Amino acid sequence: MTYKRFEDLPVWMEAIVLAERVYVCTQDEAFVRQRSLQDQLERAAVSVSNNIAEGFERGTTPELLTFLYIARGSAGEVRSMLCLMERLERFRHLKSQISDLKSKAESCSRQLRAWAGNLQDSPIEGQRRLNTATQSNFERQKKADAFIRTLKANFKPAPFPNPPKSDAPV
Repeated sequence: MTYKRFEDLPVWMEAIVLAERVYVCTQDEAFVRQRSLQDQLERAAVSVSNNIAEGFERGTTPELLTFLYIARGSAGEVRSMLCLMERLERFRHLKSQISDLKSKAESCSRQLRAWAGNLQDSPIEGQRRLNTATQSNFERQKKADAFIRTLKANFKPAPFPNPPKSDAPV
C-alpha cells in the first residue's frame, strides 16, 4: 500500500498514541520533583512521531531511512527511561501505565525496523527521484520478477532416465 501522507502511516499513528499516553502519564504527581525526567521522556516520545513525519516528507529513501532509525532510537530512549521508572519507588503506582507504554514503544520500534528493512531492499530511491521512466522500469521489473516466480513454482523437471549400464571399467 502506498501512503501519500505521514498521518496515514500506521506506525506514525501508533507513535502519536505513545506520545499522548506519555503526556498523560507525566502529569502524575510523581513527576513533581522529577522535571528533567518528565521533560526528557516527553521529548523522546514526541521525537518518535516527529522523525517519522520528517523522514517521510524528505523525499529520498536514504533520508527516510536515516529518520526512521532516529525515530527507532527515540523509541528505545523512551523504553530505557520507563525501565528506570520501574526501578524507582516513587513511580510504583504507575506500574501498569509504564508496562503499557513500554509495549507501545516496542511496537513502534518493531514497525520501524520492518519498514526500514523493506526500504533497504527497495530499488526505488524515493519520491524525489521517482519519475515516469523510473516508475515504468520498476513496474516492468516487478512483472518480470513475478513471471519468473510463477515459472519456478510451476516448473517440474523431467526425471533423468537411468544411465545405460556399461561393461567398461570406470
